[in-house]
Amino acid sequence: MRLLFRFVVLPLLVLWVVRILLRSIFGGMNTQVAPKQVRPVPTTASAGGELKKDPVCGTYVSADTSVTKRINGQTVHFCSPACRDKYRAAS
Repeated sequence: MRLLFRFVVLPLLVLWVVRILLRSIFGGMNTQVAPKQVRPVPTTASAGGELKKDPVCGTYVSADTSVTKRINGQTVHFCSPACRDKYRAAS
């Protein structure tokens, strides 16, 4: 029993204590990569402009950046070319 303690348990305890000490000393040296900072995407639309409602999906879009189509003399605003095409196909 003493041989087991002397040659197995005691070295394992020593290694465990050394590991804890090394982790406490070098724990601040984390090798993980920090997540990328998300940068805001610059927009060409002016802040505050007039909002128009897309007749297909109901989304409000800026009149400056919307996709437009003239229908019966009126300008209709869409959030995307896909909504414009759906509106065109339905009419």
